[in-house]
Amino acid sequence: MPSLILLATSPRVPAGLLSRDAWRALDAADLVLAADVEEDLPLALADDGVAVTPIGHERATERARMLVESAWTQETIWIGSPDGDPGLSDAIATEVSRLDDGPEVEVLVGSWDVEGGRLLDAVAVMDRLRAPGGCAWVAAQDHASLAPFVLEEAQEVHEAIGAVIADPDDPSVREELTDELGDLLFQVLFHARVAADHAQEPFDVDDVAAALVDKLVRRNPHVFGDATAETLEEIEAQWQAIKAQEKAARTDGPAA
Repeated sequence: MPSLILLATSPRVPAGLLSRDAWRALDAADLVLAADVEEDLPLALADDGVAVTPIGHERATERARMLVESAWTQETIWIGSPDGDPGLSDAIATEVSRLDDGPEVEVLVGSWDVEGGRLLDAVAVMDRLRAPGGCAWVAAQDHASLAPFVLEEAQEVHEAIGAVIADPDDPSVREELTDELGDLLFQVLFHARVAADHAQEPFDVDDVAAALVDKLVRRNPHVFGDATAETLEEIEAQWQAIKAQEKAARTDGPAA
């Protein structure tokens, strides 16, 4: 009997970058369905010659009924929606349970989140808040108005770290540190997004990340190069020496 495959993918991975098993399933399917064929993944599949058919039902129960009925007669793949299709898996389970010999249902993971993928979500949320039609308060802020919050959030992180040091196994204080680090990260994202709007000298969060990566690689040649530094004292001395060299080479201020 044909089966119903629910293809789950990460929205943080480029559309079309799928596992081998996912591509094999798509090639073998009789029918590939999606809620919106104008989403990134259906468009990417169409570019690769996979026909994707839109499904008209919006309610999870109606969508589930159509998917199960389709899987009775043909190998069917459902392309998961970006919102995760709330309620659909439960509705499919209900539909299949009503049948004496229902189709086999399989969840196939087509792509996995990359490490740090939620940082992309944070950047996207920050951009949405700052963009036209977003949050008026966020849009009104500048570096000057935000500066006090950096100190405030840094102090709260410092206090949360102290609590973790005092009781490292307490889940509540570890949760508090997680939350406070997120607040401090928000300030980094916020200032980078404000800077991106500067008319003459813009920079964005990618520039901030690139500068950090370059600095970490440059100041750790014992890891990323041919230098030798084995003790903590040697590593610290190497870092300070490279930092001093950078400071001497700069003309617009001291190195951080």
